[in-house]
Amino acid sequence: MFAIHSCPLPPGSLLSAYQAHGAYADCYATDVAGVVTHEAYVAAFYTSPVFKVERTILKWVVAKPATDAQAHQLAAARLDQFAAWRVEKRAPNELLLTDYLGRTRSWLMVAPTQVAGGAATRLYFGSAVVPPARGKPGREAMGPLFRALLGFHKLYSVVLLRAARSRVIKGLAV
Repeated sequence: MFAIHSCPLPPGSLLSAYQAHGAYADCYATDVAGVVTHEAYVAAFYTSPVFKVERTILKWVVAKPATDAQAHQLAAARLDQFAAWRVEKRAPNELLLTDYLGRTRSWLMVAPTQVAGGAATRLYFGSAVVPPARGKPGREAMGPLFRALLGFHKLYSVVLLRAARSRVIKGLAV
């Protein structure tokens, strides 16, 4: 019931515009019993042990460090730059970030739902990869590196969402 699964992007979501314009986009979701705020989810996601590994890599590889305090500021809409990302758009229950090169997007969303026994929250995580322009308009292509890394990306997306879900559940138990 609470497994992480791939699903279509919710209609009208901040990430759906990229998919509509031909970018690769994915969406993963999981349900958590109880009410989870968007702020709590974003903070849990970017402070998870798994994401901290990514933050460390970004600190050393592209000189873009970030802290847990900054993750909480991002979650509370008091910060628009975080590690290698900047906020592209916000909505009451959504956050869309773009990387510093403008090629990828990361998206987080919460939505109320129901499970047997009461209220629940659906946690969404998705990504978009914008193809580079190649010559003539309309000739965009993702390339062999993207295709080679796609399986890892999908697995990593599930791992990230699982880690955030775990932190959210621990936060609800407090």
